[in-house]
Amino acid sequence: MELIHKLRKNIRLVVQICFTALTNGYINGYLQGTIYRGTGKKFCVPGLNCYSCPGAVGACPIGSLQAVLNSSQYKFSFYIIGFLMAVGAFFGRFVCGWLCPFGLVQDLLHKIPGVRKIRKVPGDRYLKYLKYVVLIVFVIVLPLTIVNVAGGGTPWFCKLICPAGTLLGGIPLTILNPTLRSGLGFLFSWKVLVLIIIVVLSIKIYRPFCRYLCPLGAAYSLFNPIALYRFEIDKDTCTGCRACQKACPMDLPVHETPNSMECIRCGKCLKSCKNHSLKSTFSRQNAEKGKED
Repeated sequence: MELIHKLRKNIRLVVQICFTALTNGYINGYLQGTIYRGTGKKFCVPGLNCYSCPGAVGACPIGSLQAVLNSSQYKFSFYIIGFLMAVGAFFGRFVCGWLCPFGLVQDLLHKIPGVRKIRKVPGDRYLKYLKYVVLIVFVIVLPLTIVNVAGGGTPWFCKLICPAGTLLGGIPLTILNPTLRSGLGFLFSWKVLVLIIIVVLSIKIYRPFCRYLCPLGAAYSLFNPIALYRFEIDKDTCTGCRACQKACPMDLPVHETPNSMECIRCGKCLKSCKNHSLKSTFSRQNAEKGKED
């Protein structure tokens, strides 16, 4: 019973671990230092899940989008755009809070004790827009405009920024393949430096990559206000106590903007509301159904 209670209390962590294991379950990749190239790689998974990770059984939406945009044959993919729109329309940034492997990494890093945590970095109100710049410039514009003689481009976000690719793909593959280690250069050192900065910041600040750099989070955030799964405030019972904001790891004024584009839908605000003024659309529908029954 105690184990069941702990699992219920940490249900989001359990879901994160299970989904990460599910989407990175190719064990032979880790044993042999190879990449899974089966049928699953034709399909995107919701989170930032590096294609080059030895265990990845699906494709990353951002990596797939860049692969199409920098192709000399194709410049648009109805599948990838449709996938992002469908997932965003249903869940918004719920994916960030519950299903993203690199989100799990940042969550675990932030749990490291003995370090003084800070809620926000200076300039947070402006830095949060940086992820939209990354999405537009590094994911879309550069792959389309900077091309080689054959008409092909480069996946600039994956190449220069993505810490998930470095941690889950680059580092494991170089450890497992001596031939790859011999070819490492400045670019790999730069990516490792970016990863180290994100790791250090994640220990002190909750999810710095999600806040400031993630283009996938930027894409999903556009759907937060209109997604099928969203939060609602009962203004008649809300006292404005700000308990929801105090509980929010992103330090968002949930009672004012329950569907902020920065919200990753972790659900901590829902548990903090003593008056039950804050509900999700799913919990409201379940409550209404219970009354009808």
